[in-house]
Amino acid sequence: MNLKKNKREIIEIGKKLWLKGFVAANDGNISIRVRDEKFLTTATGVSKGNLDYKHILLVDGQGNPLEKTDIKPSSEFKMHLAIYKKRPDVQAVVHAHPPYGTAFSVIGEGLAEPYLSEMVLLLGKVPIVPYATPSTEEVPLSILPYLEENNALILQNHGAVTFHRSLQESYYAMETLEHAAKIIFLAKSLGNPKPVPDHKIADLLKIQKEKFKI
Repeated sequence: MNLKKNKREIIEIGKKLWLKGFVAANDGNISIRVRDEKFLTTATGVSKGNLDYKHILLVDGQGNPLEKTDIKPSSEFKMHLAIYKKRPDVQAVVHAHPPYGTAFSVIGEGLAEPYLSEMVLLLGKVPIVPYATPSTEEVPLSILPYLEENNALILQNHGAVTFHRSLQESYYAMETLEHAAKIIFLAKSLGNPKPVPDHKIADLLKIQKEKFKI
């Protein structure tokens, strides 16, 4: 368990989220599973562009800090815990408010249509999760029905959350989600976007299985 290395990785991903404009002010949160019931998570009220080692907290399976500190973990860590408990394969969670992805959340749409081959390969379908009040128990309860078959969710009127086998993969999923949302937005402004033909989806899923060993 290399906590310093894990903390540095969270700091680097936080800076990427901020530089990309996926978060503003103190938005968003990041976590890593370091052991079955131990996690590193970002603190509340801190810009992801200005994270320091002291802003990354070691917490237990209930979100309680395991080190003496006056800094509190993100109130959204409840959502992360729900993901970790449901998905033992998940090692990291990223929550952000990417503008195009969040725009889809505001109109109540997920990214369900396979408009891009990259979406099928890296994301699959990205469903819309019904609105739940941020920082409350409503959020983890709202996402539970969507966790088994997805690695990315759009949270209605809230943002997006991605989760994967590593922090880098979770971040790349967020980047892919936002890139796809932007392309779909632009395509819809030009006309009627055409999804990948149904008979070609099986070919993409075969590539996905071979490439990612799923």
